[in-house]
Amino acid sequence: MSTATLDKHEPQDAPASATAADLITVTFRIRRFNPEVAADASWEDFRFEIDPKERVLDALHKIKWELDGTLTFRRSCAHGICGSDAMRINGRNRLACKTLIKDMNPEKPITVEPIKGLAVLKDLVVDMEPFFQAYRDIMPFLVTKGNEPTRERLQSAEDRERFDDTTKCILCAACTSSCPVFWNDGQYFGPQAIVGAHRFIFDSRDEAGEQRLEILNSKEGVWRCRTTFNCTEACPRGIEITKAIQEVKRALITRRF
Repeated sequence: MSTATLDKHEPQDAPASATAADLITVTFRIRRFNPEVAADASWEDFRFEIDPKERVLDALHKIKWELDGTLTFRRSCAHGICGSDAMRINGRNRLACKTLIKDMNPEKPITVEPIKGLAVLKDLVVDMEPFFQAYRDIMPFLVTKGNEPTRERLQSAEDRERFDDTTKCILCAACTSSCPVFWNDGQYFGPQAIVGAHRFIFDSRDEAGEQRLEILNSKEGVWRCRTTFNCTEACPRGIEITKAIQEVKRALITRRF
């Protein structure tokens, strides 16, 4: 039996790629800062062609790989899970890997700058240590007493649902760095730390809820929140952050959680 062969002149299926007709010319206006070069930050424009269906992260890659290798930014998974590429794009906190160029009004310059409230180390990279310290301070781990169990700690679906929303946090800092209170007072725990505490305060298996509530009852704790909803709007995971903060406030007053 003969075997069918493909003539070398016959067209073969090729991976879909953007054609010249798909490309548009965009201008990316990026906030640059290099402490080894100048004491102040400045804006720099990059103009190039790109498929508008690409992401802002793809545009940053193009700039770094083809136009200016000194551009500095963080990214890792590129799929909205690691949270490392949070930045201000057109004046709003977003994940560069989840933001499409076509949605950013590419007829005008697309502005990219570091998130606010944290010291800028270089270009789009900020010092995340204060943010992570606040998270560590609220004890983001399960606390139990007594002997180690011989079987898993069971939990009903209803009990799990109680804190399901706040388990979605990816520690991107988009919420905390969108908060006006945090901009003006870096000692404030910030929305993310409160969300992190919420996830364990309302976990039926945890036994350190009172301790976490007292931590958030401090001068720089949950009462600093002014309910501006910036954090909820900024969250790339859709967490109802303002609602979670209000639930923590209510638990502090009623001691019911």
